[in-house]
Formats: sequence, C-alpha cells, structure tokens
Amino acid sequence: MRSLIRGRSLRHSGAFLPAFRSCSIFPKAWGTLPANSTLAALKEAFAVERLERVALLETAAGKRFFLAPVGVDEGWTVFDKCSLIAGARRLAARFLPDTSVAVLSGGRLGDVGRHGQVDRSLADAELVARLTSADHAEILIEDAVSTHSIIIAPDGISGNLIFRTLVFLGNGSAHGAPVLNIDKIFVDTSRASIDYSNAIKLAAALAKEI
Repeated sequence: MRSLIRGRSLRHSGAFLPAFRSCSIFPKAWGTLPANSTLAALKEAFAVERLERVALLETAAGKRFFLAPVGVDEGWTVFDKCSLIAGARRLAARFLPDTSVAVLSGGRLGDVGRHGQVDRSLADAELVARLTSADHAEILIEDAVSTHSIIIAPDGISGNLIFRTLVFLGNGSAHGAPVLNIDKIFVDTSRASIDYSNAIKLAAALAKEI
C-alpha cells in the first residue's frame, strides 16, 4: 500500500488526491499543502464526514505517546473521543509497550461548580473513560503522560495546543499524525516543522504492517 506525508508534498491538494486515491504516487514529493483545503479534499475523496488523526509525540525525556484529538475541529463529542481511542489503541499495540489511555478534562474533580464549561468537560471525560475502560486523568497531563501511552485531550483546540507546546516550546518531537479512518496511509505533519523524516519513517512502518 502506498502512503503520503502531508507537509511537503504536491503543491495543490486537488492535484495529489486523485493520484493518492488510486495509489499512483509515493511519499516523496515537494511543495506545501494548505491544511484546510487538503483535509477537506481528503474527506471528500474518501467519503468520510470527519478525519480522525492521532499524533505520535515524544517528550524531551524520550517518553513516546499518542495524542488525540490534534485538529481544532476534531474530538468535540463523546462519540468522537471514543472512536479516536479505539483507533489509537490499534496503533499503540504496534508501536508502544501498552495501550493504556488517559482522558484529560478541563479541571480536577474538585473543581466542579467553578464554571459550566469545566463541569461539562469533567462529565464528558468521566463518561468517555467509563465507556472505553480508560482512566480519567483530570487536568493532570504531566502525570498522565508518565503513566499512559495514549492521551485524549478535552477537545481539538486543547489537543493542538498540547502538540504545539510540546514540540515547538518544550523540545519534544513529533513523529507524524496518521489518519485512522481512511483505507490508505496518510501521515499528517505540521507545516511549521522543518524536518519530515520522522513522519516518513512512521508511514513506512505503517506500510510494512499491511
């Protein structure tokens, strides 16, 4: 199965998707694809309402974990998070020592009543954790990363901020974000990255598993 890295690839999303859908292109191509048009075209090409991406990250201390959601429009419902967890567990079983999941929320359990949005975040995290046999780690991401292989952010905005803080401010590394719910290998990367070798390696590893 062929795969593609978004980050430096064909210049226009409309040019690469037909070729990608028919498996007639390889990962190596050049240019920079805009996220909005590329991901919208990808959803159309594979007839999915939403994309499910899970990023493989590594802390400065060398701890690797999967993070989702990472797109600002992803992971906003309980159903979305449960689906992301199922896909992330399949990936973690291949690449990490275990498939343990920590679901983050917007506060500690003791923060109930401080704000309606915090209350909803806590309730959603409790429900997701119960439905998926995961752990509700509250807002304690520092503990969750040290003890779990999969981290589920409260929503796509906070997930994107976690990604950017770790990679661009915290000396961490990103190994790419595979799209889980299409039948081809597509590994997303940030256009702010200067090195795509990790994502290429991840795509190659995924291709070997098929």
